Amino acid sequence: MSVAFTKEDSAETAAETILPERVISQHPNLVTEEGLKALERDLALARAAFEAAQAVDDVNERRRQSAGPARDIRYLVERLRTAELRPAPTSQEVVAFGSTVRFEREDGRVQTYRIVGEDEADPKAGSVSYVSPVAQALLGKTVGALVTVAGQELEILAIS
Repeated sequence: MSVAFTKEDSAETAAETILPERVISQHPNLVTEEGLKALERDLALARAAFEAAQAVDDVNERRRQSAGPARDIRYLVERLRTAELRPAPTSQEVVAFGSTVRFEREDGRVQTYRIVGEDEADPKAGSVSYVSPVAQALLGKTVGALVTVAGQELEILAIS
């Protein structure tokens, strides 16, 4: 094999393995107990993927396969280092971090979301980040309160 081809492969591999870092939020890293466990689980999975990539014989393929897990490990280690575990809310009187809130929109839609940390937020699964506009509007409010988000009024129906 020509050295030129080896260098070309190495240059392509280098470009593929220089991934941008995952963005770390400037907000405090508040987490629920479930969120902390998820970060720990994700870190274990990233480490396992990195270790598996290290077993690949071809150096270029090893670099390709280890780039993503290495980046994830750096991100997750930092998120775990800065995690601020928040206990579950003890009251259902006021919306707080960790609360599940059911509310009705002006158009009659009723939605339920749990307010959680940024890394565990998944609106499709019923959770939103505490820094999201909806959560920011709901935090500190009580059942029956009306809040406005993006020009739309929401009424809090229940807190659990």
